[in-house]
Amino acid sequence: MTTSVLILGATRGLGASLTNLYASKPSTTVFATTRSNTPPSSPSSSCKDANWLVDIDVASPDVGQKLISQLPSSTKLSTAIISAGYFGFETFDDPDWEKELKMYTTSAIGPVFIVHHLVKAGLLGQGSKVILVSSESGSITLRHEKEGGGNYGHHASKAALNMVGKLLSLDLREKGIAVGLVHPGFMRTDMTRSVGFDKYWDGGGAVTPDESAESLASFIEDFDLNKTGQYWAPRGPRDIGTAEVVLGKDLPTPLQLPW
Repeated sequence: MTTSVLILGATRGLGASLTNLYASKPSTTVFATTRSNTPPSSPSSSCKDANWLVDIDVASPDVGQKLISQLPSSTKLSTAIISAGYFGFETFDDPDWEKELKMYTTSAIGPVFIVHHLVKAGLLGQGSKVILVSSESGSITLRHEKEGGGNYGHHASKAALNMVGKLLSLDLREKGIAVGLVHPGFMRTDMTRSVGFDKYWDGGGAVTPDESAESLASFIEDFDLNKTGQYWAPRGPRDIGTAEVVLGKDLPTPLQLPW
């Protein structure tokens, strides 16, 4: 049986690793998006076997229309993964209006319109899965004085995404579409390096995007309506600095996260 997977934000980091992983699976058709007007030229950065959808910017108001205009109308997606993200570093002394707008739009506004258009076009239906890549930083419960404040736009936009995912799960349950929110792990990516978090990689147990993709894909395989609207860390508490402080010891893997 052939399955079709859509990955938004597929040119780097977790999205690129997911693209390569799913494209390597037998009988799997992968649709992958890029913000560029042309597919990636280097197969080392993303899988050359994917079906590339170009000029797809999650933060653009017409992202849904552009997406369905490039997907074959006969496509029935088994899974849609929204992995696109943006992290603009901020402190209390130096908040940034434009960065915050971009983070909220990318994390919590774009996904609503993407899922809306995919469902209305009949590309997502009974048995389909929608996976929204969130972060443990979106958990208000896990926020602890140990890690301090700052980074308002990033953390709060992930909390907003969690609410978006919960609401989508309520709207789509009767259609048989499961919606999941995931913390894919603390990763060694250009995004975390760009905000200076590479200094925490070793001590924080950061993994490669390939390692994160493997654990996430395994989690998605067993994900269904029984877990719809829930918030999970497929890799468990190992890279969540406040997990034991807030939730206690001997935590399971995967770990359901608190809002």
